[in-house]
Amino acid sequence: MAENTKVVVIGGGYAGVMAANRLTRRDDVTVTLINPRPAFVERIRLHQLVGGSHEAVVDFRKVLADGVRLVVDSVTRIDAAGRTVALASGGTVGYDYLIYAVGSGSADPRVPGAAEFAYPIAALEEAERLRPVLDAASARAVVTVVGAGPTGIETAAELAESGRTVTLVCGEVLGPYLHPRGRRSVAGRLAKLGVTVVEGAAAKVTAVTRDAVRLGDGRELPSEVTIWTAGFGVPDLAARSDLSTDALGRLLTDETLTSVDDVRIVAAGDSAAPSGLPYRMSCQAAVQLGPQAAETVLSRIAGEQPAPVDVGFVSQCISLGRRAGILQLAARDDTANRYYLAGRTGAKIKEVICKSIVWQLAYEARKPGAHTWWMKDGKRPELLRAKRAETPAAAERAA
Repeated sequence: MAENTKVVVIGGGYAGVMAANRLTRRDDVTVTLINPRPAFVERIRLHQLVGGSHEAVVDFRKVLADGVRLVVDSVTRIDAAGRTVALASGGTVGYDYLIYAVGSGSADPRVPGAAEFAYPIAALEEAERLRPVLDAASARAVVTVVGAGPTGIETAAELAESGRTVTLVCGEVLGPYLHPRGRRSVAGRLAKLGVTVVEGAAAKVTAVTRDAVRLGDGRELPSEVTIWTAGFGVPDLAARSDLSTDALGRLLTDETLTSVDDVRIVAAGDSAAPSGLPYRMSCQAAVQLGPQAAETVLSRIAGEQPAPVDVGFVSQCISLGRRAGILQLAARDDTANRYYLAGRTGAKIKEVICKSIVWQLAYEARKPGAHTWWMKDGKRPELLRAKRAETPAAAERAA
């Protein structure tokens, strides 16, 4: 009797859990999920953890298929030649196929003082570290949030709604992804909450001290607690394992999410760079990439040609405290358009989305493969053709 095919999934975030659950479609596949935490983190709720309105964790038993073996540990290195991964606690785990879904985290701020005096919140432990700091700060303490993407906006609004004095430093523009109409709506809500928004070319942070944030134009903003939400980075596991990555460290793959170095390694989520054209780091992309990575592995096990990745977007949803939010609609290629829903409707939609993501994970655990639809981006083939046309030209110039 043939042995089961062993598949290891590194990372228990949105993409990793979806991939692990989808793999249980076959009874002859043994699935091991390696994750550094014993619980699933609702990353899109971490700003709520900081604000005290949600714990942002879910028991893995609620979202992971019974047939998936959970190993609570960290992977320190991938040995592609030996088909094993080394664990931080010692020992190794062997695999026939590997799904690389290590996700993303806070980027190195590269700003003097930021690492020492600012608090990132891209990971559970970072948000948990910040929460008691805010609780200990006086009610009048000025809190400065650096970074005006979704995490920065949500954190600023959450804290302001609870009565905190908040300054949001945008770098250049508030909500770069948003359409100007949606941006005006967000700015209006933040103003009602009393958030001071600092934007413009001179609003880039050049230094952080224990009690202030310094801007490019020389201004110093008082800040008893500084929260850093500017940018995301990815773990360097792929690079440390001598696998090809893009400039940010994401694993380079082809359009089937297969590593350009090894046909038995497949990537999903924020840490994947298919064809060097990665998707926006987001839960929306991760829940699509996870099952598609699993389908690539299942196709190879079956001796079939994997299908190319097919991901599309519909919107970006941002909470603005517990009583308001915005759903910014977008084209399938992730370009924001002029349409949005805001106010209490936006808040309700955001909460439904947060709950529905956990439901999707649990549904895939119970009925792997039943959920197969996702929005398709018809413009990606054009981007791929353009990129391939540029590559020979770039090589010729370099020669």
